[in-house]
Amino acid sequence: MIERAQQYWLLARFDKPIGILILLWPALWALWIASSGQPDPLVLIVICSGVVLMRAAGCVINDYADRDFDPYVTRTQLRPIAAGKVQPKEALAVFAVLCISAFGLVLLLNQYTIMLSFGGVFLAASYPFMKRYTQLPQAYLGIAFGWAVPMSFAAQSNEIPLVAWLMYLATALWALVYDTMYAMVDKEDDLKIGVKSTAILFADKEREIMAVLQVIVLLLLVQVGRMQGLSWIYYASILCASGFFVYQQKLIFYREKTDCFKAFLNSNWFGLTIFVGLVLEYSIGS
Repeated sequence: MIERAQQYWLLARFDKPIGILILLWPALWALWIASSGQPDPLVLIVICSGVVLMRAAGCVINDYADRDFDPYVTRTQLRPIAAGKVQPKEALAVFAVLCISAFGLVLLLNQYTIMLSFGGVFLAASYPFMKRYTQLPQAYLGIAFGWAVPMSFAAQSNEIPLVAWLMYLATALWALVYDTMYAMVDKEDDLKIGVKSTAILFADKEREIMAVLQVIVLLLLVQVGRMQGLSWIYYASILCASGFFVYQQKLIFYREKTDCFKAFLNSNWFGLTIFVGLVLEYSIGS
């Protein structure tokens, strides 16, 4: 029993919290703006818990979808399903339990958020299959990861204003960038097995394209601040966060796998810096 639980834990990637963090930061950005820095405690708990559960569910369904590919990719060949330690049917059961648990939490919120949660489940369940049909699976991941933003606004204020959609776009583009860095690690293996990715689509222009996208993300976040009438504290956090974008570009310059992965991991600090800026904005800047 302990062995099964351990394998399920690894399957859901609870041992690698980076995915939770980069999904959580935009949700917290949204909550802090929607609530002017004073989120409802229940909403905060439900959103944070939902992020953890749905990220885990996404990892499980991703490994299920990639069960025929993962054994041939160096980075993924030891994952529970690929290594034969968890059967595909078990993975589907774990996915169902995680989704039901997350939905149970959402039922504590308003009807608008409950309705939006169905979209979140659809995006999480369908994303892993996109790499078979589109050259832009990383863009679809951004759409899925960014869904936490409108859900957070809906949960806190029962509405999704224009500023929420700007933040959603910024989050989606940010995810496109860091997941392309992640895809650069597997580029050689993906080419061999026929899996599509933006790292392959962008070819030798991936650094330049990601740089343009990073600038757009920063501009969108600046516009969010202007629409909300935020002070210099928030803009200072954007300036600091932009330094992490520069550092990530430096890391991926030679396209070394280990450095590309480091750039992906560094994305956590970008998200954290923006959140710290919002916390300070509403605690001492208002």
